[in-house]
Amino acid sequence: MDKAISFDDKGDSSAINAEFFMSFRVFLREFWLFGLKQAYACIFGGYLLAVMIVTHYWYPLESLHRYDFIFLAAIAFQIVLLATKLETWRESLVIVVFHLVATIMELFKTSDAIGSWHYPGPFIFGIGNVPLFTGFMYSAVGSYIARVWRIFHFEYSGYPQKQVTIALVLAIYLNFFTHHFIWDFRWVLLAATVFLFYRTTIYYQIIKTHRQMPLLLGFFLVSLFIWLAENIATYANIWIYPNQQTAWQLVSWQKLNAWFLLMLLSFVLVSLINKPKTRQIVD
Repeated sequence: MDKAISFDDKGDSSAINAEFFMSFRVFLREFWLFGLKQAYACIFGGYLLAVMIVTHYWYPLESLHRYDFIFLAAIAFQIVLLATKLETWRESLVIVVFHLVATIMELFKTSDAIGSWHYPGPFIFGIGNVPLFTGFMYSAVGSYIARVWRIFHFEYSGYPQKQVTIALVLAIYLNFFTHHFIWDFRWVLLAATVFLFYRTTIYYQIIKTHRQMPLLLGFFLVSLFIWLAENIATYANIWIYPNQQTAWQLVSWQKLNAWFLLMLLSFVLVSLINKPKTRQIVD
């Protein structure tokens, strides 16, 4: 009897081990494909960041300002993406909208009266204190969200009403301007965001099966990567904050707050083009 029990235990153990290794193989495959798809979704932002880094360490052109080169390089890459159909015309529309929205905010933030940050290099293609390539930096966020939405076949449960999300991001955008003159409402806006989205789950398809996570967690992770990219860009002397005038230092963690809200603005604008698909949850 003891031997029989021992044999059965070994059989159960082998089955459990086989199931574990099969699940682990599936996990590794999905993790690899998830990374590849994310890299593809980040292609525009990654390209811009690469151009900024390379031109920081090596820029031999004397007849063309570095900022102007980045602007022309961004336009050229957009043309390539559209010509090769790596980007859809709908996604390019998102980039145009973000460029306009971001440039308005940049003009305000870099004005002499506000001076939240400034661009130390010379340029020809620009408006006021703002080189035109800066709009592409914000557009890269919208481009990423639009592309990742498409390739992961996003679905949602518990998604707030469209009118409410629009009202929230309008308040967020206005607060980027008004907090210089009146009380800063960003913490109230953050609380409102948590209240609206804490029940929202996002479902994303890597291969066939939809995986899921809380949408707020997704927002935070994207904001964190934007903050990391911002540190690289400021290190590459693309723009400078007042505390980086004499020497580069890490961008304040408080900027995560601003990027979270700005990323939410990007997300909701994309949702106006890509209508959120509701997933039916069966209890």
